[in-house]
Amino acid sequence: MTRRIPEALAAALLAAAVLAVPARAEDNDYPTDVRADYVFGCMAANGQTREALEKCSCSLDALAAILPYDKYVQASTILSMRQGIGQRTTAFKSTKMFDDKVADLRRAQAEAEIRCYRGAS
Repeated sequence: MTRRIPEALAAALLAAAVLAVPARAEDNDYPTDVRADYVFGCMAANGQTREALEKCSCSLDALAAILPYDKYVQASTILSMRQGIGQRTTAFKSTKMFDDKVADLRRAQAEAEIRCYRGAS
C-alpha cells in the first residue's frame, strides 16, 4: 500500500526546508566572479599554495560577513579612481566621505586578516 503526500503538505515541507537553510542571502551577496577575482589576486600576493587558497578564501568569507557587497564595490571603485591622475582623481583623494568608505574596507580587511592569517597558525 503506497501513501502519497498531499500536494499542500509537500509544498509546506519544501518551504520549511528552504527557510531552514542556515546561510542568509546577505552573507553571500558577493558574486562568484568577484569572489574568484579576490581569491586569485590574494593567492598571487601570498603564493600559489593550498594553504594560500584556504587563507584567501577564509579572508574573503570574513570580509563578506563584515562588509556588504555594495560597500565593497564603493570602496574598491574609490581606490581604483585614486590610482589615476588629474582633476577627477583629486576629488576621490580629498573627500572625507570617500576616505570613510575606504577606511571601512581597510578595517574589514584587517579583521579578516586577523581571523584567517594570524588565528590559523
